[in-house]
Amino acid sequence: MARGVGRDHEGKRTAIRKGAAGYFAQHGFDRASMAGAAKACGVSKALVYHYYDSKEALLFDIVNAHLTELVDVVEAAENDGVRGLIGAILLAYADADAEHKLQLDALGVLDDDMRAPLVALQRRLVVILSTALADVAPDLDKQRLHATTMSVFGILNWYYMWHRPNKGLSRAEYSELAADFVLGGLRAL
Repeated sequence: MARGVGRDHEGKRTAIRKGAAGYFAQHGFDRASMAGAAKACGVSKALVYHYYDSKEALLFDIVNAHLTELVDVVEAAENDGVRGLIGAILLAYADADAEHKLQLDALGVLDDDMRAPLVALQRRLVVILSTALADVAPDLDKQRLHATTMSVFGILNWYYMWHRPNKGLSRAEYSELAADFVLGGLRAL
């Protein structure tokens, strides 16, 4: 008789995702091991393999959960304009540095079947932000709109990549600065 799923199944899986994300991001996915991920999570390697049959499956689940949550947050703020979207994205990035790093750095190691749904989630984010930007600057042609959209993501990634905690602007203050910068730039076009 097959064993049922325990009540804490999703909680353990979430904890493994979070711990492994930190470990993979710190050591580099290509140099990391499932044994190291298990140690970082404080669980046995057998338990990690109970949930994930490979390191790539674990990476997929980490990035998929991160992007799915990000898309949910952004879709909820879709009608809040550029300022609302910038704030929502920056807030969603909070406490997700490792997941964000893996999204940016390790997606290419996944095979096409695993990467395709993640790329679709990324594209959804781009479409939502691009639509909000086009509402502010409707005369932008397709190429310039795409370049502008990706530039805004670059501005948002600055906070993740270079900002040091407890130094300089808070996340909320940077959100306002970024929104002012983007909206001012769009209006000047």
